[in-house]
Amino acid sequence: MAKRVYQVWQGSNKFFLHGRFIFGPDAKSLLVTLLLIIVPVTIFCALVARHLRHEFSPYNAGYAVLVAAIAFTIYVLLLLFLTSARDPGIIPRNSHPPEGEIRYDSSVEAGGRHTPSLQFPRTKEVMVNGIAVKVKYCETCMIYRPPRCSHCSICNNCVERFDHHCPWVGQCVGLRNYRFFFMFVSSSTLLCIYVFAMSAFYIKVLMDNQNDTVWKAMKESPASVILMVYCFISLWFVGGLTGFHLYLISTNQTTYENFRYRADNRINVYDRGCVNNFLEVFCSKIKPSKNKFRAYVEEEVQRPPLASTHQAAAAAAEEEDLNADTREKVEDDLGIGEDLLKISQRRNIEEIDGELCDRGSNGPHHNSSEVDSVLDSDFRSLTIQAETRHPSWGRRSSSWEIAPEVPATNSRVTESRSHVTAREANH
Repeated sequence: MAKRVYQVWQGSNKFFLHGRFIFGPDAKSLLVTLLLIIVPVTIFCALVARHLRHEFSPYNAGYAVLVAAIAFTIYVLLLLFLTSARDPGIIPRNSHPPEGEIRYDSSVEAGGRHTPSLQFPRTKEVMVNGIAVKVKYCETCMIYRPPRCSHCSICNNCVERFDHHCPWVGQCVGLRNYRFFFMFVSSSTLLCIYVFAMSAFYIKVLMDNQNDTVWKAMKESPASVILMVYCFISLWFVGGLTGFHLYLISTNQTTYENFRYRADNRINVYDRGCVNNFLEVFCSKIKPSKNKFRAYVEEEVQRPPLASTHQAAAAAAEEEDLNADTREKVEDDLGIGEDLLKISQRRNIEEIDGELCDRGSNGPHHNSSEVDSVLDSDFRSLTIQAETRHPSWGRRSSSWEIAPEVPATNSRVTESRSHVTAREANH
């Protein structure tokens, strides 16, 4: 049965409801965040807001305090869910390196000879607003990261416009969820201010109704005091974080860029002005996800893996040795063939001389010289043809071919021998 993308996902993310929601590997930390929000609000509604129902005119206007606290809490939790349960801008990884960027370098020595080795450029330059920006190659995802993209070591993914990995939301903060992250942090700040203000107002109501001092009013409602202390401490975190991200948005920076390049005094090529920077974050359309987690995995045609440096070196060395052996074999075969031809010619000459000696008394002696001249001319022709023969060095087979003139030479020798025998018979 075909599997879906989320079932074979190579990152460290966790999926719920069959790939409909994606979380980071530390999704359990969301439980702590939920408790830090829900528990204080529950205490506030039960022990503070409930007593303020009739403290405003008209008589039941105090219910608005309770309704506002519940509605605002739901809104904060919704923003938390949108930040944590969506794709932050993950770039799909490649199954193999980009072919157009591969090059070979022959400067590596292996076994005493120069052999090619696989090289891959680790950076390249792209133009952003007329300024060259270096982008890096990601070994894990096998892609060149787009500008402002970084690889999250926790989620094991490359994320567009990577800001940081937030353990409180259990997810990376990037291009597709940064807006919701900022709204969650800023809304949490406002919720803390609201609970703090209403708790302080309830203590003021107790002081006015019973004509008590602030200490007696605080003893009357210890829950209000605890909520005020809790909200005051929380404001230092979420409030400070809200202010810091307001600065980042106004200058069009990310948390990663601010901490990494702070000391480099680099020109911010992404800064478009304060107003345009805010419009880019809050008013631009959120790009659709580049990953279809619920889609079925498409079977990719298997490609031969790229040879490693040692494999390439061994292949090149084997190729060179094979060519050398082939050349030596061809040369040896040609030498042996030439020697065989010479031996054959000598045997033919000896046989003719023997027959001439046996029949010398029956015929004139000038026939022997004539035959010698014919054989000598044929032998010289054969020697010249053998020496001018050039083998095919690029062939892998160890066979060689005899020039077509060689059989012709042998035939001429045989004809000469037959001619001499005939002439002797006539005499």
